Amino acid sequence: MMVAGDKFFRARITRRVQFSPELWMIRVQASGEFKFAPGQYATLGVQGVHKLLERPYSIVSAPFEDELEFFFELVPQGEVTPELYKLQVGDEMLMRKVPKGRFTLDTSKGRTNHLLISTVTGIAPFVSYIRMLTRDSREQRFRGEHQIYLLNGASRSWEFGYLDELNRHAAQAPWLKYVPTVSRPWDDPNWSGEVGRVDDLVRKYADMWSLDGTNAIAYLCGHPEMIEHVKGILKRRGFPKEVIKEEIYWVPKKQVAVAT
Repeated sequence: MMVAGDKFFRARITRRVQFSPELWMIRVQASGEFKFAPGQYATLGVQGVHKLLERPYSIVSAPFEDELEFFFELVPQGEVTPELYKLQVGDEMLMRKVPKGRFTLDTSKGRTNHLLISTVTGIAPFVSYIRMLTRDSREQRFRGEHQIYLLNGASRSWEFGYLDELNRHAAQAPWLKYVPTVSRPWDDPNWSGEVGRVDDLVRKYADMWSLDGTNAIAYLCGHPEMIEHVKGILKRRGFPKEVIKEEIYWVPKKQVAVAT
């Protein structure tokens, strides 16, 4: 039996959507106020056999939404996602009351171009950015002074949990460019979009969008190998390390980062 103490909310699942056998999203209602910035994460907890199991997960939803949204990938041998996978609408989990993380949109450096690169569930914080900017644009608090360029990689198109939403935003927002790419098109014959690993497309699109180390900030979120590859590419392109932000998923042991 889980008991929410001073450090935890009880978070009740209000919605669950299965994108593929291994990928799903949930929306939860916390039992108290949870203030966060787009790009931050929440620490979720489930009761294991012998102890409470906790992991941090990037928040998909924007701060103005009534519920919190998360996008998960099942790690069969993991500690936490197999337990989260069992939960259905109406079930509860624990959530720490304080959000954490500094993977937020950086508007302090005077650069107005933001290159966002993600794999699969790494799209989560970027959806939060875009939902917030879309709302701010609609309410005339944001007038497109910052440009968002988003590369989103997956093996197959059904791993894009937010494809339709992001395509819709990109069609309506002059400040947003969105390119999803599939690395295994032979498994996905109906896919008609970009193909290739997101790592291999960074140079092409950075050139197309005229982004380099003098005018852009890069944000890398997802698989650690992708992040390492892309960091190398960006550094060779002249990006100084202070304008490369990263959030690593599926982390090797002994590293601390947002995990699945």
